[in-house]
Amino acid sequence: MVSYEIALSDAKIGSRIRLNRIDIQGVMRRRLLDLGFVPGNVVEVIQKSPLGDPTAYRISGTTIALRKEESSLIYGELEGEDAE
Repeated sequence: MVSYEIALSDAKIGSRIRLNRIDIQGVMRRRLLDLGFVPGNVVEVIQKSPLGDPTAYRISGTTIALRKEESSLIYGELEGEDAE
């Protein structure tokens, strides 16, 4: 099985991504880390807004909406069926 890194913003609804890295700095990085966007955690893509931005993600039992501006800087590997 070959795994590759994908930006959170590129994941489809229902996908589960195990986080690898966050390329955001400053206050936003601290906030995301506090919310559970930590390397190793799994994020599930729940829903995209009608225009595609923002997108709702579930992490650590909480639903968080992120704009593409932030989610395009968060990377991980697909898990489960999507990884194949």
